[in-house]
Amino acid sequence: MKRHHTMLGSAVVASALLLTGCQAGDDTTDFDAGGKDEKTADAADGEDEKGHAQELAAAQPRIVTTYDGGILTLDATTLEVVDDTKLEGFNRLNPVGDGRHLMVSVAAGFRLFDAGVWTQPHGDHTHSYAADPQLTDSVFDTELPGHVVHHGESTVLFGDGDGKIQTFDTDDFSEGDPKPHVAEVDEPHHGVAVKLSDGSMLHTVGTEDERSGAKVVDGSGKEIAHSDDCPGVHGEAAAKGDVIALGCEDGILLYKDGGFEKIDAPDSFGRIGNQSGSDDSQYILGDYKVDEDAELERPERVSVTDTKSGTLSLVDLGASYSFRSLGRGPDGEGVVLTTDGTLKIIDPATASVTEEYPVIDEWEEPVEWQKARPTLFVQDEVAYVSDPAKKTIHIVDLESGEVMAEETLPYAPNELTGVTG
Repeated sequence: MKRHHTMLGSAVVASALLLTGCQAGDDTTDFDAGGKDEKTADAADGEDEKGHAQELAAAQPRIVTTYDGGILTLDATTLEVVDDTKLEGFNRLNPVGDGRHLMVSVAAGFRLFDAGVWTQPHGDHTHSYAADPQLTDSVFDTELPGHVVHHGESTVLFGDGDGKIQTFDTDDFSEGDPKPHVAEVDEPHHGVAVKLSDGSMLHTVGTEDERSGAKVVDGSGKEIAHSDDCPGVHGEAAAKGDVIALGCEDGILLYKDGGFEKIDAPDSFGRIGNQSGSDDSQYILGDYKVDEDAELERPERVSVTDTKSGTLSLVDLGASYSFRSLGRGPDGEGVVLTTDGTLKIIDPATASVTEEYPVIDEWEEPVEWQKARPTLFVQDEVAYVSDPAKKTIHIVDLESGEVMAEETLPYAPNELTGVTG
């Protein structure tokens, strides 16, 4: 059964109206690159034919989710299936940050997925388009593709198996096949890299067996800052003021004002491995685990780190959650999907739960991290919540808690993300 809100934001609703288009006018790595696809070229010429791009009244967001054997692209307003792309294996999704493309982690590296919606500037206004999604032939080769980070005007890919860092100007993805600048860390490990606004690069430090911290290098590779005070370093998030946070097994490591700052956890083992940040907020939302020996700990507290004051607080949720449960709202509020089926809204300034919105039935996190579990994705003013047990996805208004739409999918959804168009 579907329940639709009267409005999902004026821009989103307007995007459903299709209009006829007017005319709109360093070091690299080798990869399998297809040319600009016919749909993209047609859109640039303003064509509007069956199978090609059509112009819209406004940008049209889309949701993308994986399932066992493929990738589903959904209309972000109605949740109706726009496309079903078959792709065997366990597939991971990461937006590149241009509002259109995603990286799919495959055996050969990162494969570029075109979600089929985009907006082009045209003088004093813009034109928005929609076309069929496409899994492109562009593959950015690496061993064991890991984290993808969009920060500022750059997108960085990190290869865990070879330590390869591939850096792009995010806007270049709109040109078809961008060429990355390539660097490598000293030793391959499960890590992450972020390009900062001053052009320097922050990346984690470690080996295949142990990760210890992070360092920052300038464009020539010269070290600017270094810290080994972050055992088990994992994940990243950005906060206001170009602050980067890295999770540790005993707290959180910040890079700010040209140097590293460690904020200790209140427990001797207090692991923060997954974080969610906001460029407009000084606060970082993170998970929090205290059982070093657990095969799978099901914590009921999250961490809130104030990057300005250098303090870390814990918030008791009354229920557990998973690494796919963390998000941030339009005003920087924390959003957590807990195993009682509820969205918990957190005021980071007070480190307290302010609202609770029931959405789905109770659930339990599976032991294997690749297994599907209810997942949260926040885009603009709404939250998308999946329920693989029922093959459903829900849209929740973050201000009111109202379930604005829900849809049953043909397959059980796993990873969940989206593009703004």
